[in-house]
Amino acid sequence: MQKAIPSRFSGLTNDEVLQERRRSGSNVMDHKEKSAVAAALEETITEPMFILLLAAGIIYFLLGETGEGIFMLVAILVVSAISFYQNSRSRNALDALKQLTAPLVKVIRNGQQVEITAKELVIGDIIILEEGVQVPADALILQANDFAVNESVLTGEAFAVNKDEHQENATVYQGTAVVSGLAICRVTHTGNHTALGKIGHALQDIKEEKSPLQQKISRFVTMMAIAGGVIFLLVWGINYFDSHDVLDSLLKGLTLAMSVLPEEIPVAFTTFVAIGAWRLMKMGIIVKQTQTVETLGSASVICSDKTGTITENRMQLAAVYIAATRQVLEHQQWTNETAGQLITTAMWASEPIPFDPMEKALHEAYSALATEDERPAYAMVHEYPLGGKPPMMTHIFADKTGKRIIAAKGAPEAILQCCHLPEEERQHVIAVAEELAGNGYRLLGVAQSPFEGTDFPATQQELPFVFMGLVAFYDPPKANITTVFRQFYDAGIAVKIITGDSTATTLAIARQAGLAGTEQALTGEELLRLSPQDLQRTVQEVNVFTRMFPEAKLRIINALKENQQIVAMTGDGVNDAPALKAAHIGIAMGHKGTEIAKRAAALVLADDDLSKMVDAIKMGRKIYSNLKKAIQYILSIHIPIILTVTIPLLLGWVYPNIFTPVHVIFLELIMGPTCSIVYENEPPEKNTMLQPPRPYSKTFLSLGELGISIVQGLIITLGTLFIYQYAVQKGYDENLTRTMVFTTLLTANIFLMLVNRSFYYSIFVTIRYNNALLRAMLIATIAMLAVILYVSPVTTFFKFEKPGLQELGVSVLTGGIAVIWFEIWKLLKRRGVKQSLPADKAMID
Repeated sequence: MQKAIPSRFSGLTNDEVLQERRRSGSNVMDHKEKSAVAAALEETITEPMFILLLAAGIIYFLLGETGEGIFMLVAILVVSAISFYQNSRSRNALDALKQLTAPLVKVIRNGQQVEITAKELVIGDIIILEEGVQVPADALILQANDFAVNESVLTGEAFAVNKDEHQENATVYQGTAVVSGLAICRVTHTGNHTALGKIGHALQDIKEEKSPLQQKISRFVTMMAIAGGVIFLLVWGINYFDSHDVLDSLLKGLTLAMSVLPEEIPVAFTTFVAIGAWRLMKMGIIVKQTQTVETLGSASVICSDKTGTITENRMQLAAVYIAATRQVLEHQQWTNETAGQLITTAMWASEPIPFDPMEKALHEAYSALATEDERPAYAMVHEYPLGGKPPMMTHIFADKTGKRIIAAKGAPEAILQCCHLPEEERQHVIAVAEELAGNGYRLLGVAQSPFEGTDFPATQQELPFVFMGLVAFYDPPKANITTVFRQFYDAGIAVKIITGDSTATTLAIARQAGLAGTEQALTGEELLRLSPQDLQRTVQEVNVFTRMFPEAKLRIINALKENQQIVAMTGDGVNDAPALKAAHIGIAMGHKGTEIAKRAAALVLADDDLSKMVDAIKMGRKIYSNLKKAIQYILSIHIPIILTVTIPLLLGWVYPNIFTPVHVIFLELIMGPTCSIVYENEPPEKNTMLQPPRPYSKTFLSLGELGISIVQGLIITLGTLFIYQYAVQKGYDENLTRTMVFTTLLTANIFLMLVNRSFYYSIFVTIRYNNALLRAMLIATIAMLAVILYVSPVTTFFKFEKPGLQELGVSVLTGGIAVIWFEIWKLLKRRGVKQSLPADKAMID
């Protein structure tokens, strides 16, 4: 049962909220931003391919070739539409993510506590700020208990500042973080009128840095563009030397420039990452930083907290140990007076407005046992917040008559240190605690103090305490957690539990959950005593870390990173924020996670379900795999286009300019959507989660993968040049030769789409993959080829000639053979992998 909000804080009514919103607006920062349409349009018209198409179109018009010029203008519109569509998909996905990650705030309206988004706040709203919350607006403190905020976002100072209603500056500011306690505040400024809003315009100049993969792709595209520029000048020079026609030579140079420029690759990267983040969002995984999507596939270690992640986070008071009688009592035995006193003391040591599951359970147990609720009669006069290693906390309450309650609870070790029990009794309590913890119970020691003075000591440990007993909570493992761990292990991902709970409790829960390596555990104090070298070795060997505190958690994460592990870390509290920030993939919980944890994290699991991380890693691996397939496809098909354009020219063959910009741009219109739309929609392969994580350093194509793409491209080139020479030897004219070469290349492209869907499984397996966009693209490509070859006006425009059945058959057969050979390579690869695997793993084939 949660303590009621004081009646003097009734908050605004619905009518008052509407009036104030009309007067002062919503709690958003209004900065001038470029519209989505304008931004997408700017990106489109500055793309190199757009500029090349425009230049080619102008030259065609200058040469009097109006039909080709109009085709180029139409091509510009189509390319721009595709680019605009891709930009829109990416932007819409990112906008949806921003809306979903909007912070929530507790507010009192119409006398009731409700939860709304921060942008719905208005001036005059009464808000409740508690540990882990980001302050949503400037506000005046009305009441505070042990309240401290970190104002580094405004002041640059990293330490926490204590605040209460009695200070001269009793104001909290938007963007600052609550690090302890609770406060009830009245909103005074919103949006641009807050202290942060007044300096917010500076945020517009901050640009997001490119990820490592993005940087490598940019460098690769830049190198290709430079190579294209050099070859463009070479081809222009050769043609001009032969013809002395500047415009015609320029047009032929532009043909090659179009064929060299792989502009599809950066578009594909942006699309894959943005749409991947959107797909994750639909699965309940909120991606706050899109670069995280590419990192997911590399995760090699999952560091998980226990409560609420591995367990159900539904704390129930399961048993109590009464020190006075040395009894352990189950739920049905709590009706005796001594048990009631223990539970009541534990409740007084909890927050008056509880948000921790154990404290909520104590308030509920007190409500069920108490014949009269004494909570309204008492007010907190002093508080010692949770602190120490192990931690404890103490609350001091008094009523109007001066009657006082001093109650403490915390880790049993911490409470025992303060109570100074006889050694025999102390050992008995420890034995009882170990037995209860061995059942998976989470324990708190409870004590009360007879201190009577008003000059409270500086630390709670200095108070005299009387040990009252233990309260034991049970939070069972989630039903699916064993399956989740097994899926992580199958994917080659280690799992480690990092928790503040006791060793015995954690090991018991870990065994029930099916965690590997529960033979040993390491506490935070033990960890800090290790040398850096021993720490690096230990974090690899140990899977259970208990009694952890922020410095220890951070040390584990950094040690794993030094071991070249890609670390995912789950957390929900303020103390988890440093480790979440340090991890490669920080994961906050959507329900029980604090706003500070969510702000530090890269991912938020909307329903606190760790199984979603299996889905997220699978999605990350799929995105990387499909992006790699798309890039390899682009490389493989660009090579024959480039060489088919250049080799006849450089070697002085009979038809030196077999392709024109019209042909190249037609191929680009097929390759672009195939790369960035079709491959993005490919489902994950069935062995995706049976492979080890890829090294994060491997962020682009390896030499082997690059070599495969080059070989694919060269063999397709051999096919197109074979058809070229075949047609010449047969005495065919330039138009029929061009027709056959183009048909061979387009056929090879169709087969390449299908074959490159997997670099492991056969085409007979991948043909069953469900990808409606691929089917649509194949049908559209075949239909367009049929129109080009057999609809007379179109055939004439492309300078083709209708092929006979023999010419068509030879071209299609050659294009197919130039690609389908790769199935033999995949077959040999599968056999090699199968032979190297143990029998129980051979199933991946």
